[in-house]
Amino acid sequence: MQTINDSSPVKAIPTCRQLFLGFLGLGMTAFGGALPLAHRMIVERHGWLDKEEFVELLGLCQFLPGGNIINLSVALGMRFRGVRGALASILGLIAVPSVVVILLGILYQHYQSDPHIKHLFAGLAAAAAGLLIQMAVKIALPLRNNFVLATLAAACFVAIAVLRIPLVWTMLVMTPISIFLTAKVSAKEEAQGDEK
Repeated sequence: MQTINDSSPVKAIPTCRQLFLGFLGLGMTAFGGALPLAHRMIVERHGWLDKEEFVELLGLCQFLPGGNIINLSVALGMRFRGVRGALASILGLIAVPSVVVILLGILYQHYQSDPHIKHLFAGLAAAAAGLLIQMAVKIALPLRNNFVLATLAAACFVAIAVLRIPLVWTMLVMTPISIFLTAKVSAKEEAQGDEK
């Protein structure tokens, strides 16, 4: 096993070609929600990251401006292969969807008033919502073993979904709190491990 920039082992360091092809496949198959498929590709199939690393990297990508999956592809490529890896990942991810979106845009422009097309888009929106819920559950499962992180996640959800506090303000407040509490819990666990 090899390590990358930290002490966490991975099965193999992906090449730029593997990053490109992995994200190309993801871009071709991820209709309406790429995160569940990205998790499957990155963690389960290739083993480039473990579940905890994926959640941590995704958390960083959600904090950054832009699309989560685009940020994730760039961050993963940078982690393993620097700028070349980031370019390979992002180009793989956007190649096919860019062509598909352009073609669908042309078709939609001609047939947008057709009621069948409107029903089609309503059905696609429902499927995308289902994929998003499935991904949220998958990401939240590792948090069930950590009361502090689960509480922080619940507080963020309440702030954004229930209280309707803008994402930027929620992140500006919750990020330092989560860093502080996570560091405190980690230090406490290390101290307990040293005592044993």
